[in-house]
Amino acid sequence: MLKFAANLTFLFREAPFLERFARARQCGFRYVEFHNPYPFCEDIDAISDAKDAQGVEIVHFNLPGGDWAAGERGIAGWPDRCETFRTGVSETVATARTLGCRQLNCPVGYLRDDFSPGEQHRCLVENLRWAAEHAAEAGITLLVEPLNPVTHPGYALTTTAQARALLAQVNHPNLKIQYDFFQMQRAEGDLIETVRANLAYVGFIQLADSPGRHEPGTGEVNYRFLLEALANLDFEGYVSLEYQPSGQTEASLEWMKAYGVRP
Repeated sequence: MLKFAANLTFLFREAPFLERFARARQCGFRYVEFHNPYPFCEDIDAISDAKDAQGVEIVHFNLPGGDWAAGERGIAGWPDRCETFRTGVSETVATARTLGCRQLNCPVGYLRDDFSPGEQHRCLVENLRWAAEHAAEAGITLLVEPLNPVTHPGYALTTTAQARALLAQVNHPNLKIQYDFFQMQRAEGDLIETVRANLAYVGFIQLADSPGRHEPGTGEVNYRFLLEALANLDFEGYVSLEYQPSGQTEASLEWMKAYGVRP
């Protein structure tokens, strides 16, 4: 049976962040994730209390991605931000341990013009190898996520094949792929065959329909087939609902009942 998580950055935005844990639990979710705790609440103990009060598990969030408001989406490949990146990894691993979270995604970031692609790639590989080892010491799995080049032009990682190649170059057993159905539908399509061929390297899955990034059933992806096939593959990781509800969040969850799945 697939294990579904609610992404609290996208879902239940009708409520303040700390109240979203209760909203998710009321809808039946035992697992939650979010992009990053700090923009919502700097008091990590308050987040820990909120999840404990509802009996839910935080299964995933991101490493710092730089100045998000300025459009940065990761600094792991930037040679002049290496120290900042590694400090952020150490701090976030400590936060993850406090929150009981066992998976962290590393946004790899956009390519810059002031360093060569080779310089940035070498920096990325070295930083990921360091971060994977540091996370492993805390019992936390590190992930990297390809983002589609349509909505993220210039991003350093855009396909599953590139992610596989990156894993091979980093060559650390604690690094896996975060596979986002929405992102990869926009980037390459052929979703279930790609997942089937790469399942051993996939640690976490996110979903949203394409192209609007709303709930399943609002776009072009056949999620009824896709989720049935994924269940038949015995995927043991989490499948997160990282979509923008087309209306009120609870109403947007009706697709789960219609597709015969539950939180």
